[in-house]
Amino acid sequence: MIDYESALSSRVKGIAPSGIRKFFDLLENMDSGDAISLGVGEPDFVTPWHIRDAGVYALEKGFTKYTGNAGLAVLRQEIARYVRRRFALEYDPMKQMIVTVGGSEAIDLAVRAIVNQGDEVIVPVPSFVCYGPIVELVGGVPVYVETRAEDEFRLTAEALKAAITPRTKLLVLPFPNNPTGAIMERQDLEAIAEVLRGTNIIVLSDEIYAELTYGGHHMSIANIPDMVERTLLVNGFSKSYAMTGWRLGYVCGPQPLIRQMLKIHQYAIMCAPTTSQYAAVEALRDGDGDIEAMRKDYDYRRRFLLDKLRGAGLTCFEPRGAFYAFPCIRSTGLTSAEFCEQFLLKEHVAAIPGTAFGPGGEGFVRMCYASSLANLSEAMERLERFLKGIQGVGSRE
Repeated sequence: MIDYESALSSRVKGIAPSGIRKFFDLLENMDSGDAISLGVGEPDFVTPWHIRDAGVYALEKGFTKYTGNAGLAVLRQEIARYVRRRFALEYDPMKQMIVTVGGSEAIDLAVRAIVNQGDEVIVPVPSFVCYGPIVELVGGVPVYVETRAEDEFRLTAEALKAAITPRTKLLVLPFPNNPTGAIMERQDLEAIAEVLRGTNIIVLSDEIYAELTYGGHHMSIANIPDMVERTLLVNGFSKSYAMTGWRLGYVCGPQPLIRQMLKIHQYAIMCAPTTSQYAAVEALRDGDGDIEAMRKDYDYRRRFLLDKLRGAGLTCFEPRGAFYAFPCIRSTGLTSAEFCEQFLLKEHVAAIPGTAFGPGGEGFVRMCYASSLANLSEAMERLERFLKGIQGVGSRE
């Protein structure tokens, strides 16, 4: 009889399951038909028709074979034009770019190509759940740096400098941020760049929410002088074009790093989905209007949700990116997990505890506003009812 415990990797066994999944599972197992999810970090829009049509056309024409490992040449050329047009960044599409299976694969490739056993990777938290576990899988050490609401959940130069040691190999810069909605502006990035100059630290800049920035334009650390040579820029099609199920992303960066990442991609993946790549070409060529239409809609929902949360008595800093609000629930006297469990069981609304996103998340919950205005309105009515049922709301901060 097989002893599966001894057969399995100790590193894999030591990694905890995603804290997000628990609440999805609870929601799926509820008998109630009136449940509302503010937990799924996914656009509620359908992929625009002209993009879907390009995918259908590719299938009809029989474009179903492997592409080159790094992706279709025409797609990489369109990505280069896109990042130049939208973000004023220059990359050689043939040498400095890989098309990946979602942005998640790009993150995995970067970590595996750079991090050795015992190397430290600085991860600002709260942030998306994948960074730390991926680092641990390769034997690296995630160093979590807590961002604070009073700093608008930005990574400060002081906090970064304090976290750097001789073993620091990589800095993850996940902005606009999931779950907080925080952004980094030019002055913030310039201060970070000043700390990094003179070091050999690489930056993994996860900019999957770059197009979902409100009240200003997105700024990449690669735009700061001397930073493009040390930055791996990760982006994709899931959020800006509502293409989550197409599983397509990309990474741009210095050729010496991209070359090594491509070797891993060749052996582990071969190439990203062909149909998705043809659809992405159409998205980049004629999708700017789709981005703007969705961004305006999200912005309206953002302001609506923020007003309702504050009106219900919860403190919430203004998110200026992505499609999440991160209200503070300390006034209820409940932990983040208790709040989310009770809110789901009593009012059938799913939110995610801040603790699912690493240290610094306790006392907060993530609510995704990529949901219909009708659902958001109903969820906020239920929230007010839920809060009124908790004795002492507003008595403690």
